[in-house]
Amino acid sequence: MKIAKDIRFRVYIAFTFICLFGVAIIIKAAIIQVKEGPRLRAMAKEMHTRFDTLLAERGNIYTEDGTLLSSSIPEFEVHIDFSVIDSGLFAKKIDTLALCLSNLFGDQTSEQYKEEFIQAYNENNKYYLLGRKLKYSQYEALRNFPIFNKGKGYGGFIAESKEKRVTPYNILGYRTIGVFRDSNVSGLEAAYNDDLEGENGRRVVQKSAGNLWVPVDGSEVDPKNGKDVVTTLDINVQDVAEHALMSILDKYKCQYGTCIVMEVKTGKIRTLVNLGRQPDSTYWEDFNYAMIPTEPGSTFKLVTLLSLLNDKLINVDNMVDAEGGAIHFGNRVMKDSHLGLHLMTIWKAYAESSNAAMAKLAFTYYKDQPMKYVNHLLSLHLDRPTGIDLPGERNSVITKPGSPSWSNTSLPWMATGYGVLISPLHTCMLYNAIANNGNMMKPYLVSSIKEYGKVVQNFEPTLIEKIADSNVVGQLKKCMRAVVTEGTAKGIESPFYTMAGKTGTAQVADKGIRYTDGVYQGSFVGFIPADQPKYTICVVIRTRPHSAAYYGGTIAAPVFRMVADKIFSENMGAWSAPLDSLAKNGVGAMPAKAATAHNYNVMLSAIGKKAPIHTDHDNIMMLMQTDSNKHVSIQPQKIFRNIVPDVKGMGLKDAVYLLETCGLNVEIQGKGKVQSQSIIAGTSITKGQRIIIQLS
Repeated sequence: MKIAKDIRFRVYIAFTFICLFGVAIIIKAAIIQVKEGPRLRAMAKEMHTRFDTLLAERGNIYTEDGTLLSSSIPEFEVHIDFSVIDSGLFAKKIDTLALCLSNLFGDQTSEQYKEEFIQAYNENNKYYLLGRKLKYSQYEALRNFPIFNKGKGYGGFIAESKEKRVTPYNILGYRTIGVFRDSNVSGLEAAYNDDLEGENGRRVVQKSAGNLWVPVDGSEVDPKNGKDVVTTLDINVQDVAEHALMSILDKYKCQYGTCIVMEVKTGKIRTLVNLGRQPDSTYWEDFNYAMIPTEPGSTFKLVTLLSLLNDKLINVDNMVDAEGGAIHFGNRVMKDSHLGLHLMTIWKAYAESSNAAMAKLAFTYYKDQPMKYVNHLLSLHLDRPTGIDLPGERNSVITKPGSPSWSNTSLPWMATGYGVLISPLHTCMLYNAIANNGNMMKPYLVSSIKEYGKVVQNFEPTLIEKIADSNVVGQLKKCMRAVVTEGTAKGIESPFYTMAGKTGTAQVADKGIRYTDGVYQGSFVGFIPADQPKYTICVVIRTRPHSAAYYGGTIAAPVFRMVADKIFSENMGAWSAPLDSLAKNGVGAMPAKAATAHNYNVMLSAIGKKAPIHTDHDNIMMLMQTDSNKHVSIQPQKIFRNIVPDVKGMGLKDAVYLLETCGLNVEIQGKGKVQSQSIIAGTSITKGQRIIIQLS
C-alpha cells in the first residue's frame, strides 16, 4: 500500500511538471505570436521575398545647341560564384570560356585563364572577381559566354551595375559643369541635383528553385528618370578661351586664371574657364576662381568714376592733376606705376590708369562723408553674391567707416581697388551693366530644364538694377574706349571690330602672401564691339612670385583679344565685317578665293583671256569673288600687317606663300586645299609663330 502510494505521488509530481511545462510552452508561443510574431514573419518573408531598387537614369547636361556636356554611362563589376557551377558543365566548357575571355580582355592567355579558373573552382570560390569598371559592350559579351550564359543560379555569373558620370569634353568647363560622385557633387551637377537625379523605382522579387530571384508580376514601380539641364555655355568659345588662357598661364608660369564671357543683353554666361597650376606644372579646372573675392586693382576705378558721375560731381572732360604720379595721403604715398603724369582730363587719367588721379578725386569729394562713397558700392550690389546658379559663391568684403580696419587712408586706396574684395564675376557683371546702357543683369548659367525633350522650366534674364543713366554711361564708355585707343591697352584692338575696357594690375596680399612677395593679379575686362556691345569678357590672372610679366595689359589683354577674335570669326554677335577683310571674306553666291596676282595672270592667259592685273609686284595677293549675278571680279586684296589672314579654301602654294610672308612658320597636314588653320584669322602675329594648316 505504501509502495502504491509512493508511486502515485511520483506520477502526480511528474504529471504536474508536464502540465506546467505545457503551460509554459503555450505562454511562450502566445508571447512569440503576439510580441515577436510580426518581426519573425518579416524575417521569414525576407528570406523568400525582397524589394529591389530600380535606379533612375540621371539627366544629361547640354548646351543650347544640343551639345552634350555631361551624361551617365553604366559600368559593371563582374564576379563568379563557382559553387553553383555543375562539374560536368565546367569540365566541358572551360577551354572555350578561357579562350573567349582571352580574346575579350587580351590581358592573359587562354591557358592562364583556364589555370586560374580551375584553382578557383577547386577552392569553391563564391565571389571571384573577374573585372571592375567594365563597359556595357564587355558586359554583354560576358553574359553570352559559355557557362556564364546559364545565369547566376547555374553559371555563377554575378554582375553589379554602377553609374559613371562622364564629360565628353574632359577638362572643358569641368569646374562649371561639376562632378557627380558618391561623396563629391559640385558645379551645375550640385546646383541642379534635384532635377537631374530623378526618382528611383522598386519591385518585389521572390526566391524560387535554384536560389534564383524572380520578379513578382505587377509589383514594379517604374523609376522616374532625371530631367535634362540646358546651359548657356558655348562650347566653341569655351574651347578657345581655355586654350588662350592656358597658353598665357603656361608662358609666364602663373598660379591661376579665369575667363568669363557674358552676353550683354541677357546676362547669360557663355564661357566660364578656371585653370589652376598643379604640382606637376600642368593646368587643370581645379577651383572656381571666378567666384573668389580678391582686391581687384585698377578695374575698380570704374566704380569710383561711376560714383562721382552719378553724384554729378564731375564730368570726364574736367581736369585733374596727378601731381607727377605721387600724392601723399596721411602717412602713405599713392603712386602711379609710371611717374610723370600731371594735369590732364579725367578720361585721360582713366585711360592711363593713374592711381594718384583717381585717389585724389575720391578723397577730394568724399573725404568728409566717406560713407556716401561706400553706399555707392552697396547700391551696385558689390556687397552680396551675384546670385549665379552655382554653389560656393563667397561673400565680398567692403570696409566701412567706423570699422576697426578703417583709417584715414582707406578711402583713396579703396578708390583704386585696394581694401575691398570682390570676385571677377562681380567685376564682369559691373562692366556688363555699362555695356548694357546701365542695366545690371543677373549672371546665369542654365537657360531651361527639359523632361523627355520637352521644356518644363525656362529661365529668363533678370534685371537687378539700373545703375546709371545714358549720360553717365556715355562718359564711362568714352573712358573705356580711350584705354584701348591710347591708354594702357593700346595695341590690343583688332582692325575688324572695336572694343572698350580697362586693364587692372594689383599687388596681392592674401592667404599668407605679403605685398613684398611680388605676387600680382593682372586683369582686363571690356566689351565688344564698343559701339553696340554684344559680349562682355573678363580675364583675371594671378602671377607667380616676382614674375617678369604682371601688368593686365601684358598677361590678361591678349587672352581677351583671342577670345574676342573667336566670337567675331563665328559672327556670334551678328555684326558685319569689312568686305576687304580676309578674316571675314565671302559675298554673293560664292565665297571669295585669294591667290597671288602672278597665279591669276597665268590662269587667265592659259584660257586666252587678257590679264586685267598689271602690277610691278606679281606676288601681291588678289581676291576673286562671284556675286549673285555670277559676275566675276578680281581686285587687289587688302592685307593687314601683323594680322593672321584667312587662307581657308586656298591652294597649298598660295596659302604657304601668304603665311610665310607674314612671318609665320607653316606646318602642313593632309593634301588638297586648305580646310582649316590652327590660328584664327584676325589674330595678331608673333614672328616665328607656328601655324598648322589642315588640307582636305
